[in-house]
Amino acid sequence: MNPLLRSLACALLLAPSLLPAAETQRFVLERPYQVAEIPEPDRNLPATNVILMIGDGMGIHHLSAAWAANRGRLFIENCPVTGISKTWCADKLVTDSAAAGTAMATGTKTLYKRVAVCPRGNKLDSLVDKAADMGKSTGVIATCELNDATPAAFCANNEKRSDSYGIIGDYPRSRADFIFGGGGKYFTQRPDGRDIFKEMQAQGYRIARSWEEAAALPPGKTLAVTAPGNLPPPSKRGDVLRRATLKALDTLSRNPEGFFLMVEGSNIDKAAHSNKLEEMMEELLDFDRTAGAVLDWASKHPGTLVVITADHNTGAFALTGGNREKGEINAQFGSGNHDGMAVPVYAFGAGSGAFTGIYENTDIFHKIMEAFKKGTFKPAPGR
Repeated sequence: MNPLLRSLACALLLAPSLLPAAETQRFVLERPYQVAEIPEPDRNLPATNVILMIGDGMGIHHLSAAWAANRGRLFIENCPVTGISKTWCADKLVTDSAAAGTAMATGTKTLYKRVAVCPRGNKLDSLVDKAADMGKSTGVIATCELNDATPAAFCANNEKRSDSYGIIGDYPRSRADFIFGGGGKYFTQRPDGRDIFKEMQAQGYRIARSWEEAAALPPGKTLAVTAPGNLPPPSKRGDVLRRATLKALDTLSRNPEGFFLMVEGSNIDKAAHSNKLEEMMEELLDFDRTAGAVLDWASKHPGTLVVITADHNTGAFALTGGNREKGEINAQFGSGNHDGMAVPVYAFGAGSGAFTGIYENTDIFHKIMEAFKKGTFKPAPGR
């Protein structure tokens, strides 16, 4: 080997030891919350209602940290069925939220950064559209701006997830009956001069610009945009995600044909991108408490399917130590980006057995559609 190649080989061998170690961060949950046992109703019943919960960026490592912080118990653990979802998108091994959200919302793998648009450029119908076609009520809840990738995949179509005004401009034609999130700055003072609030009010939506206004609204078509951008963290916003979800369930469940509701814990991902452990843990635990409220509701309403998953994994996060009895975790972030790891899927209630195994993220759409089809099947008289 010539001297140059020998020097290069030695440098490559030594490089890992010369890299700075990832910073270890510490978090302690001072006030753990009690987790009740929630009985699963008959999973063989047909599914009239489906609630899809997405923890953005929430991998198994993140959930393990939340589990340890809350003294070894999470509400999500009440789900008796688990699976694994593969998250790659049509043109990249490591997806983004737009392509991953599109996969779950429409059952189609698409290109990086596309929102409910297939690789050929055609618009795709989402679970919101499919459920509405069945006569069901529909809803979308997020803690991020409503133009962000995941809620957009259920309510809009765009080749560029960065086209915030274009995505919000699609909301008046969305078939979602209950919409909650942030991003108010994109609804008014737009380059095209449109006022999206007025357009949607003309279509029968009641408009709320704060949670207090939303909570006071009677059941019906609702657009609640409670922040100009993303919602603040739980330490500032309180348990608004849980309360908005229960408000949506009360509203949508009045339809005898059933409903579809997507609930996203959006800012788990944003905190992981920034490597902010405390903020990420706040969001994770808030999402789990919201999942507890959803599972409790589903337990009392047989014929409801709950699916809890993530769109991808964020931050190359690792739980490196701690003390479960004290709710202490030590953790490191390996990056500020997504990675290609598969993510867990949890299911509870009607049709939940279909979600065991290893499958593509697009299969979440197809499994939900199959559950809905079984729920709408009515045997002929005498059969």
